[in-house]
Order: sequence, then structure tokens, then C-alpha cells
Amino acid sequence: MAAIWYLYCSLIFSMLYFFTKRFSKKIENLPPRPFPCLPVIGHLHLLKQPIFKTLSEIAKKHGDLLLLQYGSRPVLLVSSPAAAEECFTTNDVACANRPRFLMTKHFAINNTSLAWAPYGDHWRNLRRLVSLELLSSGRLQLLQWIRVNEVKSMVSSLIKRQNRPLDMRVVFFELTLNVMMMMIAGKRYVGDNITDAKEAKKFREIHGETFKIGGTMAIVDYIPWIKSWKLEKQMIELQKERDAFMQNLIEERRRKMKSNRRDGESWKTLIDVILILQETDPEYYSDAMIRSLILVLILAGTDTTINTMEWSLSLLLNHPEVLKKVQMEIDNQIGENKRLLEESDLPKLPFLRSIILESNRMYPPLPLLVPHETSKDCIIGGFRVPSGTMISTNAWAIQNDPNTWEDPRSFKPERHKSSVGFPELGGRDGFKLMPFGSGRRGCPGEALAVRTVGLALGTLIQCFDWSRVGEEMVDMTEAIAFSLQKGEPLQAKCKPRAIMAKFLSQEKLFSITDIY
Repeated sequence: MAAIWYLYCSLIFSMLYFFTKRFSKKIENLPPRPFPCLPVIGHLHLLKQPIFKTLSEIAKKHGDLLLLQYGSRPVLLVSSPAAAEECFTTNDVACANRPRFLMTKHFAINNTSLAWAPYGDHWRNLRRLVSLELLSSGRLQLLQWIRVNEVKSMVSSLIKRQNRPLDMRVVFFELTLNVMMMMIAGKRYVGDNITDAKEAKKFREIHGETFKIGGTMAIVDYIPWIKSWKLEKQMIELQKERDAFMQNLIEERRRKMKSNRRDGESWKTLIDVILILQETDPEYYSDAMIRSLILVLILAGTDTTINTMEWSLSLLLNHPEVLKKVQMEIDNQIGENKRLLEESDLPKLPFLRSIILESNRMYPPLPLLVPHETSKDCIIGGFRVPSGTMISTNAWAIQNDPNTWEDPRSFKPERHKSSVGFPELGGRDGFKLMPFGSGRRGCPGEALAVRTVGLALGTLIQCFDWSRVGEEMVDMTEAIAFSLQKGEPLQAKCKPRAIMAKFLSQEKLFSITDIY
């Protein structure tokens, strides 16, 4: 009898709780919330890998603006261009904060790095530094020779390995890491002409471990009373290694700057630029701030760029007719067997740009953009979004929505013929396409990524004929990671194109010892 009475009371309590929540939600005018939202865990039980696809299916059922509950954290799920536009235009300031995570506590100096700092004076100073001093158009132009030389080095390496299976993720990793480290510290860490192989190996280990640990979804971020001691210990130890490594780079550049001033060396690394600022304001431009900024540039400038190139070439190998068409565009623009593609050619190659855009549309580098957080109550989609709500924008869902894009899972670069997609030349189809985010927290490295990907991919297309390793189509399955990687690294074969063979046979042109 007691058991029946207990069951009866539980049922009444559950019904009262349900109707009270439903009634209060209408009064508060909150966005729709999928049912059921369970005690303690909220909607975490709905999240299945890959999460961006699961969230896309949830949005199809319940709407493109939803209020989810990840444990103790409210999350606004944005899955349409209209909702994204409201977040990043009308409510851009209110939505400009970042949520705090265990990872950002240890890897982002307690949420003070450029990527994770709350919106305010400190963040604005960092953003201004990056936009005006480190990644401005003038600075990128001054350091263009680094990208050119590293692409030449990549071409030289591929000539030696022609007609053999290549792990293209490794090729793109080496290219991108060398570009970033040459710009930042004046050092190459993979391939030939490495000054310190031991240091280079250590850096690659730290880089890989950062993505492995940093991409972990820590349950403590959503259910705070569940502690992740082991994960936090790993983060603390890794951050010590990262700090020590970066501090060595800073000290090395300090010594070289003194020598360069005596010897009259003209070009400056990005560390040099900040160290010069440190001389005038040492308290603000501390070594800790420099270490943090260096790491943000390295992490943001490598993985997503690698992914874009790997997805783009994979799509081209599965669509050889598109590969032939873009080769013809490059040949017509540059001429056969005359010179290598240059960054100044990119604005004149609309089909190449369309291929990169279509790759970014189908496989956005960050399928769930870096999350935002509201700093005050705001109205989005006619609903009240409370202060402290995390905003999760599903770029993959927006960019693969059949209501927005015709036949979205088909590779059709020609659909972008009216959208330039390069920051120097125009927009990106409104909020239907956001590979670099949007608003004031959009990626400041967009121009660098565009130049690197365009130059590297265009040169590979110009110089080589590409083929799959086997008869099967390239597997386009996604990996489970923070960024959108291929599940299986791309394997491909290349051989110099007949019209480029004479030009590519000039060994001195591609000799790494002559390049540096």
C-alpha cells in the first residue's frame, strides 16, 4: 500500500513539475525547449556523436532556435541564417562574451587569451594588436615570402615522391606548421633545414597533445560537482610544458633581436613585433601574454587550415571533372610552363575560390563555431535569452540545410559564382556561409587562411596531376573531434603535369637550401 501511495505521489509531483515549468516558460518568453529535459543532466542525454549532426536533427524536429540545458548550463542552439544574423548583428555586443571551461582555465590563462577573453577593454586591446600589428594586410604582405618558400618546399618534396601513395594530411601539416612557426619565431619544425630536430619533435608532441586534450568535452563544464581530477592534472602538466617551450622561443628571439639590431637584419617575426611593444609597456605586454597569444595563433592557424585543404583535395579527387576545370582556369590565367601561381593571382581565379568556399560549406572547419555567451538579457527570434546563456551556432546545419541550399550534400562549386568569399573582395553569402564565424568575435586570421589555402591548393593543382590510390572513391566520413577532420587521412598520388614538367625540373628553384 505504501508503495502505491509513493508511486501516486511521484506521479502527481512529476505532473505538477512539468506543467509548472511549461507555464513559467511561457510567462518568461523563453525559446522552445525539447522534451524531456532530465534532472541534473538536462539534454545531455540527447547528444550523440557526431554532435553537430545530432543537433541538426534536433533542430529539424523542434525549430532553428532552441534553449537546451547541458547539465547546469543553458545553451541557445542557433541553426538558421536568420537567427545567426540576430546574434551577430543586432545583439553582437550582448553575445560577444565567451563561456568558461576547464580547458580555457588552464590553456587560456583563466580566460584571458584572445580567443577566450570576455568582451571588454582587454579583449579589444588584444584584437587591435592582432589586427593592426600581427595579421594586418601590410604584415601579411611583408611575410608573403615565407608562404611562397614553404609552398615551393612542399612541391619539391612531392616531386621526389611522385607516383607513390602520400598521406596528404601529413603534407598539409608540415606546410602549415612551417608557415606559422616561420612567421611567429623564424623557425621551421618539419622537413629539411631544421636547426634543432629535438626541439622540433618536442613541439610537435605538445601540439598534438593540445588538440587531443583540448578537444575533450569535460563533464565538469556542465555538471560542476563531478570532478575530472585526471583530466585537469593532464591539462596542468601540459600547460607547464607549453609555457616552458614558448618562453624559450621568446628568450631566443630576445637574444636575436639584439644581434639583429647590430647586424641590421630587416624582417621581424611576430614575436619580435610584440617584444618591441613590450619595451614601451612591459606590464601589459608581459611574457605570459605573449606566450598566450603565440599559442592562439599557432592553434587557430594550423588545424583548421589543414582540414580545409584536405577536404578540398578529397572532393576534387572524387570529382575529377572539377579538377580538370580548375586546372584549365589556372593555365589560362598564368600560362603554361611559365611560372608558379602567386598570391596576386588568387582574385583572378574565381573557380578556385568557389571550390574552397564549397569545401568550407560542406565541411566547415569548426562545425559548431567557437561558443559565445550572453552578457545580458537580449531578444533573439522574438524570445528572451537570459544573461549567461551559452550560444552554440551550428554552422554545419546552416550550411547543409536544404531549405537554404539546393541539393546541399552535392559538391557544386559553381553555386558560389556570385559570392567572392575573400575578405579583400567581398562578402560570403550573408549568414548562410560562416566558415570563419561572424561579428566582432569572427576569426582575425581569415585573410592569412585564405592566402595560405589558395596559394597551396592552387599550386598543387597547377603543378601535378592527382589520382586516388585505388579505384574506390575517397572516404568522406568525418572524425569525432573539435574541428571537422576526415575520419581517414587522405591518401593520394601525384605526378608532374606534362605542361609543367620542364619548369619543375629546375632543381635550384625548389632547393630548400636556396630558399632559406
